[in-house]
Amino acid sequence: MARLTSRIHEVIVTTLDASGTPHSAPMGISEVNGYFLVKPFKPSSTYDNLKRHRQCTINFIDDVRVFAGALTGRRDWPTLPCSRIEGAYLEQALAHSELEMTGFDDGDPRACFYGEVRAEENHAPFRGFNRAQSAVVEAAILVSRLGMLPENKIREEIGYLQIAMKKTAGDREWEAWGWLMDKIEQTGIEIQHD
Repeated sequence: MARLTSRIHEVIVTTLDASGTPHSAPMGISEVNGYFLVKPFKPSSTYDNLKRHRQCTINFIDDVRVFAGALTGRRDWPTLPCSRIEGAYLEQALAHSELEMTGFDDGDPRACFYGEVRAEENHAPFRGFNRAQSAVVEAAILVSRLGMLPENKIREEIGYLQIAMKKTAGDREWEAWGWLMDKIEQTGIEIQHD
């Protein structure tokens, strides 16, 4: 019996809307036995775009402003055309995979699209996330769940993540962090800034 292996990657998924304009959204996607499982929440632009146009790009990126920007209305990041699918990838991607969706389960609250790789390209080396970059990604996940998580859970998590920000954040990370904290505070949740 073959062993099922699964890894989750925090990436930016780029799809095309009905007019052909790229739409990029952060997402945790699974890689299972060579297939990518893209599971957008419903309703969402990524879900609508994938249901209509069964192709997307997975962007592996270390500029955490893109993660934070997608959740705070800053989505205008430069793209380049894909080589094997009708799509685009982020110009600052360290690597990207071009996917064709070969299957689809329309579950609630998330659908599951099964993607096969049509092309992969490496553009620059990935040297790993520092603690602040990881903290921004985790804060972005919290922001994506505003209204689903209790306020005290969000405050506790942000308080812990601030430790990493203070120790290792550079200008990009502080800019992304600021966008996310503004978004949280707009919901009425007060964050203690040390």
